[in-house]
Formats: sequence, structure tokens, C-alpha cells
Amino acid sequence: MASAAEQLAANVNFGVFAKATDLKKRIWFTVLALVVYRLGTWIPIPGVDPHVMADLFKQSGGGLLGMFDMLAGGALQRMTIFALAIMPYISASIIMQLMTTIVPSLEQIKKEGEAGRKKINQYTRYLTVLIAAMQAYGIAVGLEGMTGSTGAAVMMDNHLLFRFSTVVTLVGGTVFLMWLGEQITARGIGQGTSLIIMAGIVAELPGALAGTLELGRTGALPVLLIIALLLLSVAIIYFIVFVERAQRRIIVQYPKRQVGNKMYGGESSHLPLKINTPGVIPPIFASSLLLMPVTVAQFATAGGPEWLTTFTVLMGRGQPLYLALYTLLIVFFAFFYTAVVFNPVDTAENLKKYGGFIPGIRPGKNTSDYLDYVLTRLTVLGAAYLTALSVLPELLIAKWSVPFYFGGTSLLIVVSVTMDTVAQVQSHLLAHQYEGLIKKARLRGRRG
Repeated sequence: MASAAEQLAANVNFGVFAKATDLKKRIWFTVLALVVYRLGTWIPIPGVDPHVMADLFKQSGGGLLGMFDMLAGGALQRMTIFALAIMPYISASIIMQLMTTIVPSLEQIKKEGEAGRKKINQYTRYLTVLIAAMQAYGIAVGLEGMTGSTGAAVMMDNHLLFRFSTVVTLVGGTVFLMWLGEQITARGIGQGTSLIIMAGIVAELPGALAGTLELGRTGALPVLLIIALLLLSVAIIYFIVFVERAQRRIIVQYPKRQVGNKMYGGESSHLPLKINTPGVIPPIFASSLLLMPVTVAQFATAGGPEWLTTFTVLMGRGQPLYLALYTLLIVFFAFFYTAVVFNPVDTAENLKKYGGFIPGIRPGKNTSDYLDYVLTRLTVLGAAYLTALSVLPELLIAKWSVPFYFGGTSLLIVVSVTMDTVAQVQSHLLAHQYEGLIKKARLRGRRG
């Protein structure tokens, strides 16, 4: 049975949209910010020949390098100012979240409320700059001496100037994207970082579809396989929507209490627990930890040690080492981020504080243990769901060289972010309707 909020959202009159001035401003701000991001993915860094870079990418664009280019919206293939994308910021966020659970001083700062959150965010920004600088320097060094299939060099002759300009440009691009994502979150619609990643995937999707159809025209891919791939993509989208909306609703009962001559309480509510509590975070976190070291290693393979070449081969698409590490990281972040988002002990204490209880379960520790038990079982299902979406398409990609854009990870990001953004739009429309009702009630009260 749909909740009251879902019923209200379903009955939203989108004719109100024309009158929702604040919502329109937020949407326009988000669209313009994403346009600025897409323009930046076409501005190459100084000293790099984009044609030679595209040729190099075709030679070594498989595996994690291709996936990173997907998350970067094609910026890596063109080696533009946004080649590092938002991934250093995501890596810094992972490290800070891990540190807040390990380092007591950071854990204490986190408990300080809004002031503590601002401090943690500031530390995350500093760490983002450090990680981006290290990754940018690794890419700059890896590009030196590399040549395309025609023998042309990918960079200018002055190595020192090239390293400096590359580090400054790539770090500046990442910091700008980090700021842009925060502005979208504060002044736009949706979560800024996720929208930037989704915009890159959606923008490259038409080109990937055209490339797939071209492979079918030339006979490189069977036509039946392309049709099956499109049908599989539709089925995956349906499955993602079904799982993302699925909930385990735990009944919560509130006892009756008498105040004077009136009786209050006695209602029953429910505590909704999603099957996939962490959402799209585990695949993105897992990709961000795997992608950049392998990307730098693939750039540095030419003239590098033999173990580096072996490492890049083992981390190719469909390879056992890559699949094993990818699966382990997804499962780890599924459980880790669920623990960050939902704390059974705090939830049990809040229920006890307001007199709520789960029928058949004693308040306090028993309630927290029960919630932890249910949440663990749900997280196992959620982790299996995320792993299947992320890993199974990799096997198809490894066998038939299908573009990454039709894989489970890309579709999961696009569908999940779209659903969250639409939910926020509906919330703003509902708030606008309530504001209109309140204004009408006040006018009637004045007239009365």
C-alpha cells in the first residue's frame, strides 16, 4: 500500500509547475551548470595532441580505462581539463568517511553537528586537491614519450613545462567540478556530484549507440545480438526501478496515552528499509578506487617494467583479478555505507524516546539487534544486486566488446539519479502547493 507521501506525489498537478518560480530557477541553474561541465570536456589541456591521444585510447581503451572515460563523460579520451572528472573528490570522500570511523578526533568533529560537518567537508576538499595533484602528475609522467600508431608524439618537447601545466590544469578542473557539484546541490535540483557523472554518461550514450549500430552494419556484431542487447537494457532498467523502489516495512506501534479527558496515540506506523540502502554509491566508490591506479599504469606501460604490463593485462575487462577486486569493493562499500547511513542503535533509542515499539520486540537493545538483523539481510540482497548489475555486463563486454554505456553500472547511475531528481522535483511541487493552500487560508481568515 502506498504511503501518504507517495499518494500526494502521484496526485501532484504539474500545472502548478508554471507558477513554481523557485523550482524553475533551480532547474535552469542545474541545466546551465551541466552545460558548462559538458563544454569543459571538450577543452584539451595545453601541449597534448588530441588526435594522437584518441589514437592511443583506441589502442588501450579497454577495461577500467574505458570505464573511467565513461564516468568522465569522454573527457579522458580527449585529455581535456576535466579528464580526472569528479573521481578525486569521491576518493577523498571515501577516505574521510573511513577515517571518521577510525580516528577518534575526526569522529568527535563529526558529532559536532553542522559545524563539524563543515570541518569534515573542508578536510575533504584539501584531500581532493592532494589526490588530484598526485594523479595528474602520474598522468603527465605517463604521457611523456608516448607516441601514436603513426609515430607522432602525444605531448610537447618541454617535459618540465608540460608536467607543470598538466598538473595545474587537471587539478584546477577537478576543483572546479567539485565546486560546481556543491553549487548544484545547494542551488539546483538533485545531488550535484551524481548529476555530473550522469550527465557525462548520458551525453556519450548517443555516440555509443551509433557505434554499436555501425558494428552491426559492418558485421562485427550480429544483428540479433544488438537487438538482444537493447532488450536486455530495457529489462535492466525495469529491474533497477523495481529494486530501488522496494522496501521492507517494519511496523512500529505507538501506545495510547491519556491527557486530561482526551486519549491520544495508539497509531501504527512503519519504518521503511530499502533493499539497496547505499544506492549507487558502492559501484562509484569501487570504480574510483580501481580506476585511477590502473589508468596511470596503462599510460606508463610503454617502456615501463614488466610487472606493470602484467598488472594492466590482469586488470583488463573480464579478467578474474579485476572482477574479484571489483566484487569485493562493491560488497565492502555496500555494507560500509549502509552502516554510515542507518544506525540501528540510534533508531532504537529514538523509538524508545517517543514511546514507539516494534510488536513482539522489546524496546532498547532487542530492538536495535532486530533492526541490525533485518538490515544485514537486506544489505546482502542489495550487495548481490549491485554486484550482478556491475559484474555480469562486464562478461558480455569482454566477449563481444559492447560499449560500457549499455552495462549495468551506467544504467544504474542514470536510473537512480533520475529517480532521485524527479523525487526532489515532486517535493518542491508539493511544497509549492502547500504554500498556496496556506496563503489561501490566511486570505480567507482575514476576510472572515
